[in-house]
Amino acid sequence: MGKAQNKFQSVREWVVDNKLRTVGCLWLSGIAGSIAYNWSQPNMKTSVKLIHARLHAQALTLAALAGAAVVECYDHRTGAKEERVAKFLDLDGNAHKD
Repeated sequence: MGKAQNKFQSVREWVVDNKLRTVGCLWLSGIAGSIAYNWSQPNMKTSVKLIHARLHAQALTLAALAGAAVVECYDHRTGAKEERVAKFLDLDGNAHKD
């Protein structure tokens, strides 16, 4: 169970560090999945299929943004955000140069 928890924690950290990339990937997969599903519906016009795909992807994106906001609030309350920021600052408060 420790290995699964470690894997989950590493995925969570990547998502926290790459929120916009995660939302973009979810949007792209939502569009692709919805287009694939809608193309299997023979009684719809192409324009309606595209509109439905866009609406599904938009709903998925809003859900992903809401999830990112929840993670941000959780990190703010637990102090995890300060720990992440502290990695990039030295003791004097000056930013490291990479």
